[in-house]
Amino acid sequence: MWGVRVPNGSIYVPRDEKFTGASPQNLYETFWFAGRKNRIRVRAAITFAGFVVGNLVGPRLGLNMFAAGLVLAALAGGTDLFIAWRLHERTAVWRGKRRGEVRTGRLLRLGLRRHGYRVMDGRAVPGEASIDHLVIGPGGVWIVDNEAWSPDTLIARYGERLFFDEKFGTSVAKGLISAAGSMAALLTKETGIEVSIAPVLAVHGGKIKARGGVLYGEGLTVAYPGRVARWIRTHGSAEFTEEQIELLARTAARILRRMS
Repeated sequence: MWGVRVPNGSIYVPRDEKFTGASPQNLYETFWFAGRKNRIRVRAAITFAGFVVGNLVGPRLGLNMFAAGLVLAALAGGTDLFIAWRLHERTAVWRGKRRGEVRTGRLLRLGLRRHGYRVMDGRAVPGEASIDHLVIGPGGVWIVDNEAWSPDTLIARYGERLFFDEKFGTSVAKGLISAAGSMAALLTKETGIEVSIAPVLAVHGGKIKARGGVLYGEGLTVAYPGRVARWIRTHGSAEFTEEQIELLARTAARILRRMS
């Protein structure tokens, strides 16, 4: 299975250095907890500023001065807390605290099922490539894979080439495109329906340099997990009927081996 990987390794088979304090994940955790006191001080300042502003603005809006201060203070402090939690949570897959394919699978079902799409997890062409998710719906067929990157990794496109920091994205793109081609050929042969499959890489962590958190290059779409379902709904090129979707889904379930 392509699975969720980290540079030079896998979160499923951690290297020994992860437990000796030398891994990037361990260093990230160390610095995160070391900065806790500073974050609390900043949050307290933001909360106090919210209280002051609420006291000043409340009477002008016909509100109780003290109550307005308390509400705005809670909103300001709560917003800062949420942002800090969100930033830390975005690294959970990279740190090995979450499974990327589980999160992406849940998001795909939430965003696609009610629109007539089928989502199948952990499928593989026997003897060939494997992927995390196969999506079949009115707009076409997609394979979605997961990868985890450190929070400071810049993912960008220059010209038609993908880059993960200074590394070319060619090897990642070729592997997924090959998997998509193999599955498309097999589904077309078995169903008689002309199928083309678009590969998508759900990125856990890293910074995608593109508006909307979606990037396309070298035949591969790269997106944050929360953006994948919407991208699929709005970029379909096929017009499959319910009967064709059912046939493709049943055929995929029969011929594509489920990964354990």
